[in-house]
Amino acid sequence: MAQIFDRSSNALARMSLVLTGLIVIALGVTLDSLQRSPWVTRQGQRPDQPVPFSHKHHVQGLGLQCQYCHVTVEKSSYAGIPPTKTCMNCHAQIWTNAALLEPVRHSWATNESIVWTKVHDLPDYVYFNHSIHVNKGLGCSSCHGRVDLMPLMYQQNTLQMEWCLNCHRDPAKNLRPVNQVYNMAWEGPSSEKPVWCSVSEEKSGKPTAQGVDCQTSEPGKTEVASLDLNAVKLPGMRGVSAQAGAGAMLPASVTYTKFTSQRDLGNFLVDHYKIRKPNELSSCEVCHR
Repeated sequence: MAQIFDRSSNALARMSLVLTGLIVIALGVTLDSLQRSPWVTRQGQRPDQPVPFSHKHHVQGLGLQCQYCHVTVEKSSYAGIPPTKTCMNCHAQIWTNAALLEPVRHSWATNESIVWTKVHDLPDYVYFNHSIHVNKGLGCSSCHGRVDLMPLMYQQNTLQMEWCLNCHRDPAKNLRPVNQVYNMAWEGPSSEKPVWCSVSEEKSGKPTAQGVDCQTSEPGKTEVASLDLNAVKLPGMRGVSAQAGAGAMLPASVTYTKFTSQRDLGNFLVDHYKIRKPNELSSCEVCHR
């Protein structure tokens, strides 16, 4: 019986299988890269806005605090967009005829809200509570980047689920004292810039984070006039003591711990802020509605 296929057909068949496998792998890598790319995540993109609002000018230049415009940042599930009245508090006095601010004046005159383009837009099925993150010591810049250096607002991070999970699996690397949440330049403690923290009694009805007092200056060093107290040595401060009449004395029961690394400080805050561990986040409803 005559042979239908040539001997080279075996080699061609093997090559075709290898080529098919390579094509499938390349397609998978391409799709994976595509769904992580800025084309999908919109990371780094600066969408057009009705008014080219500059956070750099208002925050770094004028010194406005985040809470002045985003009034619900600490008590609501969303940070909130300021009403036109907030803008007009200043711009009824300055730059009153600027062409760039015409949409603001029109909104104020007609009582119609300015239609802003949302920069950090999560999918509708994702439940994200802004207040709990702020009250648990997650700084603005950890998610939004250095907003105070952005002339035009853009999305610093991907906001994809893996990005959220990376933080929830190891929150210590991002936690900071609650009094440093709005400090855009926060870099964490170091040997040159240590942080001292103490823990007070928990009070019902208050966030657990408020029971932790952290200072970036050595406790007991602040000078206060007309104080004549006995020297008090604070445990956990490497022998730091406050001399009578030389500074503000703290109660002897207050114990401050010195931290020189973000890892040590973060682990301390995870315990005292009562941050849930990854194995405690077992319900899908934590993130998904």
